[in-house]
Amino acid sequence: MTTRRQFVRQSSMALTGTLLLPSFSFKEVDRPEYGVQLYTFRDAMLKDARTTLKQIADLGIKKIESARSKKGLYYGLAPKEMKKVCEDLGMKLTSGHVALDDDFETTMEQALASGQPYLICSSLPSKGQTVDNYKKVAEAFNKAGKACKELGLKFGYHNHGYEFESQNGQVLYDVLMDETDPELVHMELDLGWVVVAGKDPLDYFEKYPGRFPLWHLKDMDMHEKESTEFGKGGLDIKNMLAHRKESGVEHIFIEQEEYANTPLESMQHNMRFLKGI
Repeated sequence: MTTRRQFVRQSSMALTGTLLLPSFSFKEVDRPEYGVQLYTFRDAMLKDARTTLKQIADLGIKKIESARSKKGLYYGLAPKEMKKVCEDLGMKLTSGHVALDDDFETTMEQALASGQPYLICSSLPSKGQTVDNYKKVAEAFNKAGKACKELGLKFGYHNHGYEFESQNGQVLYDVLMDETDPELVHMELDLGWVVVAGKDPLDYFEKYPGRFPLWHLKDMDMHEKESTEFGKGGLDIKNMLAHRKESGVEHIFIEQEEYANTPLESMQHNMRFLKGI
């Protein structure tokens, strides 16, 4: 017969053992769900969106970020159609690349119909590599972010490489970060373009902690200045993922614009690479 003292001692030992379990016991719980930016499959999506989305789902992709195309924001599908197709395949339409233009109100309406929470501006709405222009853009972003927030949406911006140029000693991307309201403008950091620009994403995680709820995970050929398959370029992907909590990232979208063979084969390689690390 087990006495009360024996029971308490055994329970304490069991609890201690649980607390001392090595960290690898929790890795599977902490593994992110990867998404894809559909620009990766741009030609196939225009040709046959439904079949292409099925191929993407078969890779284990769980999140989708759309992009503008000559057939609209959803490659010829209506917003509600896009939502249903993704859901039927076990994926979530999470984000979309859009323009901040005169049709932005319609863009927001389509996002609401599709169920996607994020609208990401994919390029600067006004050109000019000056501090003044970036302050002007930041003001426009804050207004767009407020309009989105009132509808239950989230507005953000996706960088390229040129934003990391400087004027009078000020990095233009930093101006954008400093002048935008974190509650209204949610940054999508394209890690590949940061590295090509000669910057370190980890420095931005440290300087602006929690400011990057979305990533583009993109390896880059540093000689050609174009995207490549994971592990073949200049981005330390394993190190980036090890520091993702500091960035505040919630959604990681793989994007590849150039390929050794086909987009599908490149994405198969990328998913195997991620599984390996």
